[in-house]
Amino acid sequence: MLKTVAVSLEQIYVPSRFRHALDQGKVDKLARDILENGLKVPIHVREGKGRYVLVEGLHRLEAARALGEETIDSLIVRPHRA
Repeated sequence: MLKTVAVSLEQIYVPSRFRHALDQGKVDKLARDILENGLKVPIHVREGKGRYVLVEGLHRLEAARALGEETIDSLIVRPHRA
């Protein structure tokens, strides 16, 4: 069973492949929703070299940063093995 844990935003690395997909309008909308209703769906991260690597949830992560949050609810997932 997967468990949600609070992960420090400072410990989350965002791979460059995600950065080009950032939509500031979506971040702003999510930030307003998180402020009013809380984070509904945790982001997904994997463990890697003393930090966490973002797997899913770029806009939720950036919305939490915009709100000045220090942690974000996260599911720690295992990397896919081919």
